[in-house]
Amino acid sequence: MIRNKAARLLLETKSVLFNANEPFQYASGNYGPVYVDCRRPLSFPAARDTLMEMAVSLLQDEIGTENIDIIAGAETAGIPYGALIADRMKKPLIYVRKKAKGHGRMGQIEGHFEEGSHPHVILTEDLQNFGHSKSIFIEALRKAGATISHFFVLFDYGIRPDVAKDNEAMGLTQHSLCNWHDVLTEARQENYFDKATLDSVEAYLNDPEGWSLARQKEQAQ
Repeated sequence: MIRNKAARLLLETKSVLFNANEPFQYASGNYGPVYVDCRRPLSFPAARDTLMEMAVSLLQDEIGTENIDIIAGAETAGIPYGALIADRMKKPLIYVRKKAKGHGRMGQIEGHFEEGSHPHVILTEDLQNFGHSKSIFIEALRKAGATISHFFVLFDYGIRPDVAKDNEAMGLTQHSLCNWHDVLTEARQENYFDKATLDSVEAYLNDPEGWSLARQKEQAQ
């Protein structure tokens, strides 16, 4: 229910886009017919409120309020979502920089928690694709003495099998509202895009690298 509703809100706010005819080129250089802007929902108060209500409900159900001491927003897009969640849960908020600004164990962290208290911290980010960025924030929090075994993302790509292995290796459990498969299911049910586009997106989700390689070969001809 939550995953379908979250996917619908991302579609309604045009935070996710499908375009098979003119695919997007990502920072990696690969191509794909899907694009997500997880900062866009912040500009839609009704959608934002509903998404955050669902986020809090998810964290309460899957972790438990009593097992969360502090919410930590990851620079940059994880900060507003972390602040919104912390406010609703009445929890302290800190945020973690990508690079240290100060010195010592707390050099990357803005905010406060008692040294030696080892609080249970939940990291928040807007999305996860390959999952590389979170290791920077997790390492900084653990260095500062935080206990962290859970993190929350609004959106998980859900197409990278190695991400689950990386999470397990880092001792982390991921919590998310929805992924590309949820968005595709909702888009089909509500006829957001034509069938050819939806079929192309499904092919991409099943084989991202193969889809991108085929498109690169087409453009090279």
